[in-house]
Amino acid sequence: MDEGPAPTLHDVAREAGVSVATASRALNGSARNVKAENADRVRAAADRLGYQPHLSAQAIAKGSTRTVALVVRDVADPYFSSIAAGVGQAAEADGLIVTMAVAGGSPERELELVRTLRGRRPRVIIVTGSRIDGAGTRDELIDELEAYRMEGGRVVLISQRDLPFRTVTIDNRGGAAALARALLGAGYRRFAVLHAPPELRTSRERHEGFLSALEGVPAPLAVETGFTRDGGYEAARRLVERGIGDVEAVFAVNDVMAIGAMTALRDAGVLPGADLGVAGFDDIASTVDVVPALTSVTVPLREAGLSAVRLALADDGRAEISLPATVVLRESTPPRNQGVGRRPAPARSRAWTSRS
Repeated sequence: MDEGPAPTLHDVAREAGVSVATASRALNGSARNVKAENADRVRAAADRLGYQPHLSAQAIAKGSTRTVALVVRDVADPYFSSIAAGVGQAAEADGLIVTMAVAGGSPERELELVRTLRGRRPRVIIVTGSRIDGAGTRDELIDELEAYRMEGGRVVLISQRDLPFRTVTIDNRGGAAALARALLGAGYRRFAVLHAPPELRTSRERHEGFLSALEGVPAPLAVETGFTRDGGYEAARRLVERGIGDVEAVFAVNDVMAIGAMTALRDAGVLPGADLGVAGFDDIASTVDVVPALTSVTVPLREAGLSAVRLALADDGRAEISLPATVVLRESTPPRNQGVGRRPAPARSRAWTSRS
C-alpha cells in the first residue's frame, strides 16, 4: 500500500507554525536559541507526522559527504560554465566532488533544487546567479539554507549580497560605470542600452552603473529584453526597426546579449564596429572569437568559483569576497575618429529569423 511521500522538515515546520530553521534547531540538539514552547511544538509535530530525520548534522559537519552541490541558472551559458570550472578546480584540490543542478532562472525551481540537494547531504551548497526582486520564494529559501547550515552544511552564494549567507560578489555597477567612461573617452556620446527586466538585479546594477557615468550626454535609449543571446538579437532587431537614429554605440548588459545583437545588426546591414559600436559585460571566452572582437567588462568568473569553495570551507568568519570588474576595449568600439558611424540605411526588407 502506498503511504505517500515521507514527511519532510518543511512539513514539520508548517505543522508546528515555525520556520524551517527553528524546526531544525529544535530537532538536531541546537535548541538553545529556540523558545521552549516552540521546541515542544516542533517535537510534537514531528511525532504526529512520523518525521524521521534523514540528515545527520554530525556527518555533514565531519565531511563524510564529499560533495559540493552547485546550483546554476543555465549550464549552457559561458558565464556559469566558467564559474563551474573554478568550483570544480577548487573542489578537486580538497578531494570533493561537484554535482550540478540547473534552475533555469526560476526562483521556484531554485528553491525546489535546494530542498532536494539538502536530502543528498552535500558538504557545501553554492547558489549562483542574479537575485530576482519580488520573488515570493525568498523567505523559504533562507529557511531552507539556514536549516541546512544548522545541520552542519556550508552555504555560499555567487550573487548579490542579499541573503544572510557568505557571498562572492561582483562589482557590476563599478564595472559598467568604468565601461561608460571608457566609451566616452573613445568619443561616443549617444548610446542604447539593451537590458533585462529591472527585477533581475544583475541587469539593473549594470544598467544603473552605466547611466551613473554618463554626464553631459543625452540619456541613452533603453530596450528591455531577455537576459540571453536571443534576447539581445530581438532587442537589436527592434532597435533597427524603430530607427537607430543618432545612436553611436550599444551596450548590452551581458556578452551573450551583445553577441546576439551583433548578429541582428549584421542581418540588418549595420556593421558592428564600423557603423555602430557594440559592448557587453562578463568577457566570456567567445568575445575574442566574434568579428569584430567584442569590447567587454572582464569578470574573473573562474576565480569566482574558486573563491566560493574556499569561502565555504574557511573557518575565519569572513562573510564576503568582492571581485573587481575591468574594462577591455576591442575592435567592436573603435575610437570615433577612426570612422565608426558611417552607417548605411539598414536593409529593412530582410527577413528576421530567431537565432539560437
